[in-house]
Amino acid sequence: MRLYLASTSPARLTLLRSAGIEPVTLAPDVDEHAVAAEAARVQGAPLTPHHVVELLARAKAEAVSRAGNGSADGAADGAAPIDGLILGGDSVFVIDGVIYGKPHTPEKARERWHNQRGRTGQLYSGHWLIEQLGGAPGRAVGAVAVADVTFADDIGDDELDAYIATGEPLFVAGAFTIDSLGGPFITRISGDPSTVVGLSLPTLRRLVSGLGYSWPSLWNRAGAL
Repeated sequence: MRLYLASTSPARLTLLRSAGIEPVTLAPDVDEHAVAAEAARVQGAPLTPHHVVELLARAKAEAVSRAGNGSADGAADGAAPIDGLILGGDSVFVIDGVIYGKPHTPEKARERWHNQRGRTGQLYSGHWLIEQLGGAPGRAVGAVAVADVTFADDIGDDELDAYIATGEPLFVAGAFTIDSLGGPFITRISGDPSTVVGLSLPTLRRLVSGLGYSWPSLWNRAGAL
């Protein structure tokens, strides 16, 4: 069974590869801010973190599903129809009840780190999985995973400045990673660690099983079989 990853996240791709899966990567055409803003307008209230990540994960998976014959890995238009499972994902970090996505600028990243240093927040990762066989979308399932993340309280400003200067924290939810340069600044994780990377492998396995497929059927990398 082929897995299509509706994401350009290098961390999600690396995580799947480490689990024996080489997905087809497809960039979803989704304006995340507009989708969330419209949902909040219709609801008449701010969205919860759970709602945000599930909504955006679903929007990304459905965007790739609608594309049908979208270009995969740079392939030209007119590629074979999607035939497999499409996975959309999204993550946000929450501390003091405030939702944080990607900071994008060094100033915002620094402000967030000064606030979260020595404290614990929650990383929410949403997942949406669509069964699409021969280009025709079918069943879909979704779930959200949550993990607590505790940051070291002795991180110096010089360390933060050096970390921010690498650019790594600018484009990840919460302005941190656990699987790269940010790992040494995190002292404890409560929950599935892959959730913090942006894709909970145990959650994905349950979704795959829920659609009637075995997890090993996705293994397609050398050494996984």
